[in-house]
Amino acid sequence: MDDQDIRRVTQLGTIVGVWAHPDDEAYLTGGLMAMAVDAGSRVVCVTATRGEHGSPDPVRWPPDRLARTRERELAASFAALGVTEHRWLGFEDGTCAAVDPEVVVPRLAAILAEVAADTVVTFAPDGMTGHADHRAVSRWVSSACAGLDRDVRILHATATPGHMKRFAELHERFDVYEPGTPDCTEEVDLVLHLRLDPDLLDRKVVALRAQATQTAGLVHEIGDEAFAEWVAEECFTVPAPTGR
Repeated sequence: MDDQDIRRVTQLGTIVGVWAHPDDEAYLTGGLMAMAVDAGSRVVCVTATRGEHGSPDPVRWPPDRLARTRERELAASFAALGVTEHRWLGFEDGTCAAVDPEVVVPRLAAILAEVAADTVVTFAPDGMTGHADHRAVSRWVSSACAGLDRDVRILHATATPGHMKRFAELHERFDVYEPGTPDCTEEVDLVLHLRLDPDLLDRKVVALRAQATQTAGLVHEIGDEAFAEWVAEECFTVPAPTGR
């Protein structure tokens, strides 16, 4: 990565990523987290659920077994990226939209205050893929940050129209996005656009492949090279002004 990218990442200060399921953080911010850790910044990740329903084969992967496996996978993924601080919120996979905000928002705000977060990275309101858990987490972050007694910057993971066009066949083949998502951002409007160099991309791919219950099938179908190309950029924007 060039010096300008490194400088922009270090200017984010203490980074807290807040996500719905294990693997969200690696797909959307694996490079960002590794860069920040390498530069000496503090990185904390918060995960709402253990992703225990994240399998099309619940006979092979009953929820308890999958949850335990995904915990181990996430630990291995973090090790590849150098991330050492992680918190679980402990909600059931697929139920985040039904969680009472008065229960979860104070918990999340307490974590952000405890670690003195400077920047919180999460989903945009559309949840990137449209997943209801993702959208709920985005709302939680907005509410939690609004209630803090210090300014915290929110960054939303996003995608560019160019990326969506380039990988449209892959997205359609594997049903990655719900109709109408994601809400793309033109490159000129991004506040941070990381094009991962080969070494950093290798680490991100290792982190993703560590979460094999979620990634092995896709990597097998499209191949290592295509998978790496697909995850080689990370794009971020800021929340739209209220009342947009």
